[in-house]
Amino acid sequence: MTAAGARRRVLVTGGAGFIGSHLVERLVRRDDHVVVIDNLSTGRRRNLDAVRDRVDVVEASVTAGLDRYSPGDFDEIYHLAAAVGVRLVIEQPIRTIETNVHETSAILEFASPCRTPTLLASTSEVYGKTTKMPFHEDDDVVYGATTLHRWSYACSKAIDEYLALAHHRERDLPVAIVRFFNTVGPRQIGEYGMVLPRFVDAARAGQPLLVHGDGAQTRCFCDVRDVVDALPRLLASPRGVGRVFNLGSDEPISILGLAELVRGTLGSSSPIELVPYEEAFGAGFDDLRHRQPDIGRIRDAIGFEPRITLEQTIRDLAAHLASPTRERHP
Repeated sequence: MTAAGARRRVLVTGGAGFIGSHLVERLVRRDDHVVVIDNLSTGRRRNLDAVRDRVDVVEASVTAGLDRYSPGDFDEIYHLAAAVGVRLVIEQPIRTIETNVHETSAILEFASPCRTPTLLASTSEVYGKTTKMPFHEDDDVVYGATTLHRWSYACSKAIDEYLALAHHRERDLPVAIVRFFNTVGPRQIGEYGMVLPRFVDAARAGQPLLVHGDGAQTRCFCDVRDVVDALPRLLASPRGVGRVFNLGSDEPISILGLAELVRGTLGSSSPIELVPYEEAFGAGFDDLRHRQPDIGRIRDAIGFEPRITLEQTIRDLAAHLASPTRERHP
């Protein structure tokens, strides 16, 4: 481990991704020595341009990348590497399950010998089809049939949580788990089904904003910069150890309302069109009508409050998508 007074050495898996790259920038501003492991399947090196000279990037899977290091090499670990996005989950369920479970097991086995403080990124999808609102971290979870690939992501991330908490109980690993709720902002791309960049891209191009289903389903959107600011504080807090936290905004908006907000914020005349789920994702797609977190636990632990408005996020995302250096593909 790092000697007293030396720079903190931190590992971020998935650090070239949307959320991961923002976290890496946050850690670099803290003057940490950051190592990123990312296979660039959905992440992009360009996401780290602002800190490229201050970060070590290992292009590999988590399991392969860890072979270069020993557990005592790091003071903190943030495990954000995962298969994400509804479309990716539907189209590549094997990759989704194996990436999420195997890579998480590898990082926990790596962290446990030296009890390296570890933050595990999870998801609101873990709650499954439960109808109790708002979602509380200790609520029961309800999933659809195993024949519906839609729920493979939720189940794989639930296994990740079980593994992390088991390492905490059996091996005294200091671990904190965060369930992200629709994190949005600059660098997010729509290729894997992310709704806000899809809407912003379409609004900028004067194309239809495609709303799946009837648009009455609601979500809570939180800016990535608010989210990543909370992660180091949570990992450093004694109140974070061995616990699960919802992380995001608790203000719901319908997807149809989101489309209208994007149009209004960007001054777009793009039409809004409703697309049946079956047409967008195939037969048997099962979605959750409402998803709203109870964020009381993380408020109590670190005083978390979202600060950046959704309108500001939309403007910033539009500016990023308009950048001449922006890459269309990961």
